[in-house]
Order: sequence, then structure tokens, then C-alpha cells
Amino acid sequence: MVRKTSFGRAASAALVIGSVLLGVSAKAQDASDEQIQAARAAISALGLTNQFDNILPGLADRQKRELILTYPNLEEEISASVDKNALALAPRRADLEQEAASVYAKSFTAEELKQIADFYNSDTGKKFIKDGPVALREMAKAADIWASGIARDLNKQTNEDMLKLVGKEGASTAEAPKP
Repeated sequence: MVRKTSFGRAASAALVIGSVLLGVSAKAQDASDEQIQAARAAISALGLTNQFDNILPGLADRQKRELILTYPNLEEEISASVDKNALALAPRRADLEQEAASVYAKSFTAEELKQIADFYNSDTGKKFIKDGPVALREMAKAADIWASGIARDLNKQTNEDMLKLVGKEGASTAEAPKP
């Protein structure tokens, strides 16, 4: 019974995942060649997929470490084999670029993508890419300092109000006649 339930769940999950992937693939086909080209240009201008450049080398290094732990006397052979196979897989990086272009092509029109690429290829866009993260960090620091000041002042004002309120209540109960 447990095996049937597990199998049923696995089959259901595979069916759902397959349906989702087919839906994504169908939507990707809806993007025009112009949109895909514009998306590639925008992605390139933004350098969005550069962060994925280390995936294959990282996987290769991990594979080497795992195999060398298992077969320490074959370190050279393992390194040569993993490097050879990783290089053979390197052209598949283009598949990731295509998927990224499809995602952007579904999210933006060709004209919007051209505008994005134009901006980020401009001197101002390049400066924004380079200096934007620094500006965001500085802005976050300023927000933290501001929030600390606001919290301090809110706490101080509220405490003062409460002390006045407690003082008034204490005075009014002290003046009230006792039965």
C-alpha cells in the first residue's frame, strides 16, 4: 500500500511538472524571433547570466572532490576525465542563454527590450550597473540609521506620554474621596 501511494504521488508530481514544462515551452514559442533577439541583447547589456558562468566549473570541482575521496589513488585520472567531460558540456551553456531570453521575451515586448538594452549599453546604464549596488548599500545604511532615529524618538515620545498619563491617573486617584 505504501509503495502504491508513493508511486501515485511520484506519478502525479511528474504529470504536474510535465504539464508546467509543456506550458512554459508553449509560451516560449509564443515569443517572436524579434523578441528573443531583443531579450538576448537586454540580457547581455545587463550581464544577467554572467552569474551562471561558475555553475559548470563548480559542479566539476565538486565531482572531482567526491570522486577523489572515493578513489584517492586516481586523482590525476579523475581530474582529466572530469575536465574533459566538463569541456564537452560547456556548449550547453547556450541552452541557458536561450531559456533566459525566453523568460525575458515573455515578460517584455521587443520594443521594451530594445529600450532596456539601449539604456544599459549607454554610459549611464553601464555606470548604473557598476555603481548601483554601492548606492543601494549606502541607501540601506541610511535607512537603518533613519529607522533607528525614528524608533528612538517614537519610544521617547510614547514613554513621555505614558508617564504623563500615569502621573495624571495617579494624581486623580490620590484626590478622589475614599469611601
